[in-house]
Amino acid sequence: MDTTISLGDAGLILIGLAVLVLLIYCIIFVKNLIPAVKNMSKILEDTQVISGIAANNAKEVDKIIVDLSSSVGSISDIIKGNQSVVSALTSLINAIGSLKNLLQREKK
Repeated sequence: MDTTISLGDAGLILIGLAVLVLLIYCIIFVKNLIPAVKNMSKILEDTQVISGIAANNAKEVDKIIVDLSSSVGSISDIIKGNQSVVSALTSLINAIGSLKNLLQREKK
């Protein structure tokens, strides 16, 4: 029994083999891609935590800046004679205390 393969049949066999190789390549690609996606997910979670910490510190720094500007305003009012020395010193001490708390939190 002789089997003959026409050019059309040979082309279809080659196309079928190419599709099979492509399918195997895609399976290997997805297999290698899954750990990379898991690592990327962990990195994004860490980034979210870090950005949350940065946002909290930015709010604390903003509060300290407000306290310091209030203290500087109080001192300038003292120089002008519009406010008592005790209240200006109290504002200055509060601002320094806020700055100290921020620095202690950063060390932890």
